[in-house]
Amino acid sequence: MDQERIWTRRFFSLFVTNIAVFIVFYGLVAALPLYAVGLLNRTDEDAGLLMSVFLLSAIFVRPFSGKVLDVVGKRKMLWIGLIFYLICTVLYYFVHPFSLLLILRFFQGIWFSIITTAAVTIAADIVPPARRGAGLGYFNMSTNLAVVLGPLIALSIIQTYSFDILFIVLSVLMLIGGLFSLYAPADEEDEQTKMPFTISLGDLFEKAAIPAALIGSFIAFAYASVLSYLSIYAQEKNVLSFASTFFIVFAIVMLVTRPWTGKLFDEYGSKFVLIPGFISFMVGLILLAYIEGPMLFLISGGFIGFGYGAIVPSLQTLAIQTTSSKRSGYATATFFTFFDSGVAIGSYVLGIIAITFGYKNVYLLASLLTFIVFLFYVIFQRKKA
Repeated sequence: MDQERIWTRRFFSLFVTNIAVFIVFYGLVAALPLYAVGLLNRTDEDAGLLMSVFLLSAIFVRPFSGKVLDVVGKRKMLWIGLIFYLICTVLYYFVHPFSLLLILRFFQGIWFSIITTAAVTIAADIVPPARRGAGLGYFNMSTNLAVVLGPLIALSIIQTYSFDILFIVLSVLMLIGGLFSLYAPADEEDEQTKMPFTISLGDLFEKAAIPAALIGSFIAFAYASVLSYLSIYAQEKNVLSFASTFFIVFAIVMLVTRPWTGKLFDEYGSKFVLIPGFISFMVGLILLAYIEGPMLFLISGGFIGFGYGAIVPSLQTLAIQTTSSKRSGYATATFFTFFDSGVAIGSYVLGIIAITFGYKNVYLLASLLTFIVFLFYVIFQRKKA
């Protein structure tokens, strides 16, 4: 029975490391636009660059991260990434010119990409294969918690104290998370002869993982409507004061439902999780398009939270399951490359649509895209059967 345990000391330590990384990420996402506009006297467009630069560097590095993990080692690259990610977090206290802040964001995005690829790959390696769906579902709960904790910590500190105190607190949290990574298991290939660093197409993308990653990219495109424009839309609908509550509902629903959706995935297969997930995500986006008050706004957050929490970890697990453990890093990198690209493209394209047609149509379009992806998935499943 112990061989089927998910919550081992190594898994818990990696869980804590991952939640620290994402608390810093989401905390800075919430605070840096206010920092740029309020303290550095920059425009809203400049504030948006802080996210774009970070995301672009992460997308650029993703395809190479699987090969880097293979050559250098998963645990070593996790440690190297955490050291430089921590240094970048500390430097926010000292860096004030906006141009240097953009450079800092670019470099932190690189190490964020390396860390998240390494952490998920190691987590997939240490959970029992028969319980990988549940295991990765639990591991993704660390990200779900950080969605709430990061902005909550950041906004509370800057409202009560200052941005400098925030950067210190985030640095301390990152240091604690980094120390927990010392329990990460050694790579199986540590004792083998080091591979030469040569790059081929197979080193950039795991071909078998592309179908799941492609579906993930479309879901990420639709999710960008929530991630990038929810606060503006909420202000337009006079429910901005409930925006933080929306994300709390979003995260709570994910946390409550992830344990049993993971078990369903392992026991009955992906379709028993993905089909309800697609439907819930689609319904949530439609409800969001028609909100007129806080109640429907929060209900839509619950539907979107369940859908997102069911779809993304399941697709990630499917991508990893398509290949061997030796190629799990490549599969993880492929999934994240497609997913991050979907968020980046979605944020840009949906922004143009919002200016021309309004935010209501942005969410209706996102729900339509989810429905189309859902139909393709059902057709694919039937052909596969």
